[in-house]
Amino acid sequence: DILEAFDAQGLPEPQQLDVRVRADIDRLVALQNDNGGWPWFQKGRESIPFQSIQATHALVLARAADYAVPQETLDRALAHLASIEEHFPGTYSESLRNTLSSYALYVRNEAGRGDTAKATALYERVGDDLDLDALAWLWPSIVDVDARVAIERRFENAAVETAGAAVFATDFAEDAFVIAQSERRTDGIALDALITETPDSDLIPKVVNGLIGNQIKGRWRNVYENSFILLALHRYFATFEDVTPDFVARVWLGDLYAAESTFDGRTTERVNTLVPMGEVIGQLVATGESTIVVANEGVGRLYYRLGLTYAPDDLQLDPRDEGFVVERVYEAVDDPADVTRDPDGTWRIAAGAKVRVRLTMVADAQRTSVALVDPLPAGLEPLNPALAVTSTTPPEEGGDDPIPLDCCWFWGWNWFEHQNLRDDRVEAFASYLPGGTYEYTYIARATTPGEFVVPPTKAEEMYAPEVFGRTASDRVVVGP
Repeated sequence: DILEAFDAQGLPEPQQLDVRVRADIDRLVALQNDNGGWPWFQKGRESIPFQSIQATHALVLARAADYAVPQETLDRALAHLASIEEHFPGTYSESLRNTLSSYALYVRNEAGRGDTAKATALYERVGDDLDLDALAWLWPSIVDVDARVAIERRFENAAVETAGAAVFATDFAEDAFVIAQSERRTDGIALDALITETPDSDLIPKVVNGLIGNQIKGRWRNVYENSFILLALHRYFATFEDVTPDFVARVWLGDLYAAESTFDGRTTERVNTLVPMGEVIGQLVATGESTIVVANEGVGRLYYRLGLTYAPDDLQLDPRDEGFVVERVYEAVDDPADVTRDPDGTWRIAAGAKVRVRLTMVADAQRTSVALVDPLPAGLEPLNPALAVTSTTPPEEGGDDPIPLDCCWFWGWNWFEHQNLRDDRVEAFASYLPGGTYEYTYIARATTPGEFVVPPTKAEEMYAPEVFGRTASDRVVVGP
């Protein structure tokens, strides 16, 4: 229905899709073991708990979408899930067992056979020690008000938010691979629970933005992530976008009528309006405040983004953390006396000396399309190791030889995928960056004596520039 609503191109005819779904249902029904569970690959092999729950989940969803699913198949599957704990291998950890039990309870609840008593007992026994996946699956079966409030608070506390997006901080046990746990799949499962249990939550659109922003070539990393995320996004569509848009969006800046756009029908196109900063400042001077009003008249949901493009009025900037923490240090390469630092923070570099520039970047959560940009003081010039004329620089003590610009990032030797060494700045780029601490170093030579102000090193998500971090400005003196 979503693909039809947006008139997605290149789809098979609905009848072809229908035939494929019915064939998958028939195949699942044929693979079911006599005990109601599902094995890997062939009927008669041992039933696997996660595959049994997931296959039942698929058939419950198919039945809800008005596909024919044999009642006997569903009854045996749901009975198997009711006693799923009896089928856990002894090697499963307590965390894995709790998550599987929660998933089974969720599927039974979706099938109209909820077990509030069992869900409550599990939550009371384990509480906040449950993985986020397990809490999300358990939530719909919990009726105690205090417990529901505590679960909602846990998700709010686990959310890592930026101005426009949110992801959830997760910690998986060593055997989490058994159920294909991953950060993005957890985001999808949590989103589905937020929509059904707290539809007014401000986290919902931000988690959607986080999921959309973490796509690579239009999809997520594997079939598990894609399936659970798409289920959640379909729930979002059915809950918040079931009405075809037909409205006029208007924007006011104080008394200034700034923009108007008509939206008729579903579309992924965006309309941009630029308001000069002078108008914003003018409103501020005239009225003491600068109020923006965004409104839509009609039916449908309006999505909007407000951003400022500005330049600072002072060259001396303080460090700032809006999703990244960044640090820059200059180090001597040949002689420790070549680089020193005054008590006021000014760097002093000997003319002609080689300098190792060390950049440290901390991402507090997963980031995508990351750019790390380090402006160079005018007295320094980077040494490009890809050029034959560049002299060899000894490696750091205990470190490896310098890695050429065109070498081997895909083997995991570098966190970045591409780098540029330019006359005025050095850049490193990564399309995907898990939360953590990263270093980037390069060599420069002090070529021009003088006193220089160095703009901050900056890290940002290129397509969400409100997620950024920077160092403070530096002063560099190159001289004898």
